[in-house]
Amino acid sequence: MSLKFHWFLPTYGDSRFIVGGGHGVPAGVAGGARPATISYLGQIARSAEQLGFEAALTPTGAWCEDAWIIDAMVSQVSEHLKFLVAFRPGIMSPTLAAQMAASFQNATQGRLLLNIVVGGEDHEQRAYGDFLGKDDRYARADEWLEVASRLWTGERVTFKGKHVQVEDAHIPRLPDPIPPYYFGGSSPAAGAVAARHSDVYLTWGEPVEAVAAKVEWIKGLAAAQGRKVRFGIRLHVIARDTAEAAWAEAQRLLDAIDPETIANVQSGLARSQSEGQKRMLALHGGSKDNLLVGPNLWAGVGLVRGGAGTALVGSHAEIAERIHEYAAVGIEEFVLSGVPHLEEAYWFAEGVLPILKADGLWQHPRAAAAPPPTSTVPFAPVATPAKLVARAE
Repeated sequence: MSLKFHWFLPTYGDSRFIVGGGHGVPAGVAGGARPATISYLGQIARSAEQLGFEAALTPTGAWCEDAWIIDAMVSQVSEHLKFLVAFRPGIMSPTLAAQMAASFQNATQGRLLLNIVVGGEDHEQRAYGDFLGKDDRYARADEWLEVASRLWTGERVTFKGKHVQVEDAHIPRLPDPIPPYYFGGSSPAAGAVAARHSDVYLTWGEPVEAVAAKVEWIKGLAAAQGRKVRFGIRLHVIARDTAEAAWAEAQRLLDAIDPETIANVQSGLARSQSEGQKRMLALHGGSKDNLLVGPNLWAGVGLVRGGAGTALVGSHAEIAERIHEYAAVGIEEFVLSGVPHLEEAYWFAEGVLPILKADGLWQHPRAAAAPPPTSTVPFAPVATPAKLVARAE
């Protein structure tokens, strides 16, 4: 098995501290000391692709910049990195969305992955003009994704469902290749739709035993549909040369969070309708106490950030060991982040990935195309073969 690693573009700003925002947190709360400029996001993207990350997840919602616009621009200041972009059933027509995705895929020569975001919060969905309840949103997503997928095969689609209707829909150019669907969700409604449509099922970073149970749940649902699904996990990371240095960094981040901020954010997150968010909250209970929820699994990020709220914290060797454990229960793709996102990408890639490469679990996605290492010294005189022989003797 060769694992895939993806990074993250902080389109709300970056910082040396945890930047809040996400599920249940009001729009405008997120923000960092480093603005989300194309120049800075381009730095992260170029570093990520050089280091061996395959793609970058981009957040979506009222608390950050628009993912499609930003990723289209960042694609032009990077070369190989793919973009895991939010595909939001119900926010626009499936025909327009399919056309947008095809244009992005073809213009970037295959650098698009799609993160299906059905919407976990009623208040945010209503702000975008969507007034369906949660279960109905998943039912609509089922129809919406069917239409988009059929359009990418070149079919002229007429479809009349409960939530989605199109007549003689088609797109002018097909995507090459068809972008894969990444889909997360912990509710029964989410599981059913993920089993039918997802190429990769994503879970947030829960303890290994809980993740294993999710993997088996989705495997069973997919098998009933005659399908097989790959699995991925979304985690933050704090990787350092020693465990002591990593935990010191986690403590520094925690010390910078005041109790009032935690209370305000947790109050908002408690209203979340997302089953995954509820599972994240249950790990830490809104308290700074008992944040170690599994071996090297720290729930401190979730005190002030919605969505993925856990981090792998430890030495490079410890984090590599935890990745082995997740891989053993079926996880093949890791969507990671850490603050600041530029520096933490280097900490992880230069510290953890070489261990996984030595273990046979990872290789650089462009290893075959990479030039062989050379020991040539610039401007040094070139020795003739005769001289080389003489020196050898």
